[in-house]
Amino acid sequence: MPPAKKRTRRYDSAKTRAAVLAQFAHVREAVAALTPEQLDGPTRLGEWTVRDLAAHLTMALASTARRLAEPEPAHRELALLDWPLATATEAARIDEDTRAVDTADLPALFAETAARYEAALADVSDERLVPTRFGAMTVGDFLVTRTVELVVHTDDLNAATGAGVPYDRQALAACTRLLADALAAKAPGGAVEVRIPPYAVVQCVEGPRHTRGTPPNVVETDPLTWIRLATGRAEWAAELAGARVGASGERADLKDLLPLMG
Repeated sequence: MPPAKKRTRRYDSAKTRAAVLAQFAHVREAVAALTPEQLDGPTRLGEWTVRDLAAHLTMALASTARRLAEPEPAHRELALLDWPLATATEAARIDEDTRAVDTADLPALFAETAARYEAALADVSDERLVPTRFGAMTVGDFLVTRTVELVVHTDDLNAATGAGVPYDRQALAACTRLLADALAAKAPGGAVEVRIPPYAVVQCVEGPRHTRGTPPNVVETDPLTWIRLATGRAEWAAELAGARVGASGERADLKDLLPLMG
């Protein structure tokens, strides 16, 4: 019997929209409290300073407003689960665009970005198509990708500054689930069960499919460790050695499948 076809996960539109605004508000408050010396400090993102990182965080929302001002594409070109793997292709352009942002007045930049974002999304259907760097997506799908951008880079900001920026629960959940589902799409199968409590459980990797009882191959970790692994901020071996990842079973080794995003 062929394996059952997995249903595409559905996201609650109202919760996603609220989560994007909530996470952006957390970042906005944290950035406003940083000193000039902290803003000029390094990050784990190559040559980017904290100021560059803050600029990039505004782009997560600014791009939505900008894209919605463009004509609606005729056809959907990119499915949500294809987005994580597509991101690595535009790294150079993203870096260029980030460095072009005027960061002379960051509080004003964050305030203007939030206002434009909310105005652009007012009365916009989730089914409307929006152009992106990687192809046309629905607004609903694109907003889920915004939770990934915001959560991942909030973690970068915390790592660079120790600011302790909180994570909106819905934003963290959506980010975790999308990256877990992207893994299952990259390595389809049912041999390994990946658990990321309390947000996601997926089966992946070709091999004997588990049906009942305790799965023979299990990977378990927390949401932030998973997100770091999926985006290349952490290495499989180091997280396993540090007991931040549990892996049991001869197939429970994901190192060759990670990261999912560049």
